[in-house]
Amino acid sequence: MRQRPSRPRLLQAMIDAFSLPDLRRRILITVGILVIFRFISHVPLPGVNPDALKKLFDSNALLGMLNLFSGGAMKQFSVASMGVYPYITASIIMILLVPVIPRLQALSQEGESGQSKINLITHWLMVPLAGLSGYGQLVLLQRAGAVDASATMLTVTIVISLMAGTVFLVWLGELITEYGIGNGISIIIFGGIVAGYPQLIQQGYVAGTSGEGWSGLIAYLVIVLITIVLIVIFTEAHRRIPVQYARSVFRGGRMYKQSGTTHIPMRVNSAGMIPLIFAMSMVLFPGVVASYFVGNATSGFWFTIQQLFSPGTALPLGAFYWVLYFFLAVGFAFFYTMITYQQQDLPGTLQRQGGFIPGIRPGKNTATYLQGVINRITWAGALFLAFVAVMPFLARTVTDVQQIQLSSLGMLIVVGVILDTMKQLEAQLVMRRYEGFIK
Repeated sequence: MRQRPSRPRLLQAMIDAFSLPDLRRRILITVGILVIFRFISHVPLPGVNPDALKKLFDSNALLGMLNLFSGGAMKQFSVASMGVYPYITASIIMILLVPVIPRLQALSQEGESGQSKINLITHWLMVPLAGLSGYGQLVLLQRAGAVDASATMLTVTIVISLMAGTVFLVWLGELITEYGIGNGISIIIFGGIVAGYPQLIQQGYVAGTSGEGWSGLIAYLVIVLITIVLIVIFTEAHRRIPVQYARSVFRGGRMYKQSGTTHIPMRVNSAGMIPLIFAMSMVLFPGVVASYFVGNATSGFWFTIQQLFSPGTALPLGAFYWVLYFFLAVGFAFFYTMITYQQQDLPGTLQRQGGFIPGIRPGKNTATYLQGVINRITWAGALFLAFVAVMPFLARTVTDVQQIQLSSLGMLIVVGVILDTMKQLEAQLVMRRYEGFIK
């Protein structure tokens, strides 16, 4: 029997996927929707002063970081300037409210129908959040002279257009989830971040050819590659908790006892990217508020607040932002992990299904044991997230390369989406008895 030539696993998986009509259609639908998303991100809104807008984003590191997540749409002030982040905010709010509000907690326990109702509430909550975010973004750009929207009708038009852009992008993401490959919302965010990487490459070339030199740029790239490797390791790292099941089966008029062994995979970084979103929102908020009052001032209270809570401020004042970001990332990692752990109710689920951890009594002892395990492994995940959060600051400080504005949160999202999409593609191939690329 003739063997096919050896190829890299990822390449071979893509070839196998395109050889299957169903998978090929899903991949092409995903790519086509991403093209539509990139087209929408270039549809400008009225009243924009392009020169003033470019000058504002070039001089404001905070806006430059936010622009990266929109794939350049915010810098052009297009209908997709807010991306899907109002939906992400609404989802986070619902996650926090479910264990607090009894009615929502009851819905979460009703299975698929209850989850559908929670998703519907999330979508409705997204609309006013998008309106508030759009109006805040418009006022910020108006104060900087980048957008002329003094007329009431023009302001209403712009805000409604921003809200419609967010709703449309969320709809595109759900189309990817249903008809494409991967989680659609995550892929839309992924597309926006990756679209900004060519600009980063250009910044790297400028840094190499300028006085900063190629040696600093190479060291910067080495730190970035090490960070990517760490992201992959900690994203996949988990501790296996052995579980045994004992159940009775009635067969042929007799009762038989059966037993089985499995495990609970408890991830080291079970919170994912959510703590960094929380931490970044908290640490950027005072600076955004101060920007409304600072105007053209170069001193004073509001100017100092803006400098303290801006990622682009020079040392030693700029260290405050990154130190606060570090500790907030650790705190929110524990906070979010404990909330999701309590919602899962692993000890109760094990007891209801007849499962037990060898050597641990069911009930309270199991709950205490699992709580101890999650506390210990979360320290590793929290410190990892905190390191990823401050990686751009450490890289710039060590290498003295100041022209590259790389977002650690963006890297975490990109790597996570790639790994998740690879796994979903692998699952599709395994169902069709194809050799995949993840062992």
